[in-house]
Amino acid sequence: MRVLVILLSVIFPYVSFAQTACNCCSADQTAFDFWVGEWQVTDASGKEAGFNSIVKEESGCVLKENWTSAKSGFTGTSYNFYNQKSGQWEQLWIDNTGNHLKLKGNKVGDQMILSSDEFEHTDGKYYVNRITWTANENGTVRQLWEVLQDGKVVNTVFDGTYSPKK
Repeated sequence: MRVLVILLSVIFPYVSFAQTACNCCSADQTAFDFWVGEWQVTDASGKEAGFNSIVKEESGCVLKENWTSAKSGFTGTSYNFYNQKSGQWEQLWIDNTGNHLKLKGNKVGDQMILSSDEFEHTDGKYYVNRITWTANENGTVRQLWEVLQDGKVVNTVFDGTYSPKK
């Protein structure tokens, strides 16, 4: 019994602190919180694209995305976090086809702008993926995924609107 009392007196201060401390609540670390929620997603034409759930995990330090496409059972997950060492947000996307995408960047105004490293495509040219999330005044979020070559947009992969799920 005495050992238990000593053990609890040593551990309790740390447990108590861990439950009350905010580990990731700086302005940089909460900059992407506008994306947290349950969303119905439509494409630029207004057609249903899918559903997305963005939740905070790991004491609020990670945003976890769970995507389900409206067609063909396509799903994916991303993990998003603010890397204090680099001073940037990072995302790792992984889907059920085995593809992945790594992005990094920061919030600029009302937009989170994340880009991939430059990569060589099968055509021998080099490209960059850039995804921009915009927090709209009406509570929706626009996601625009563009492919750039030499800093110029050469393709729009996805242009969608996230509306709160009903």
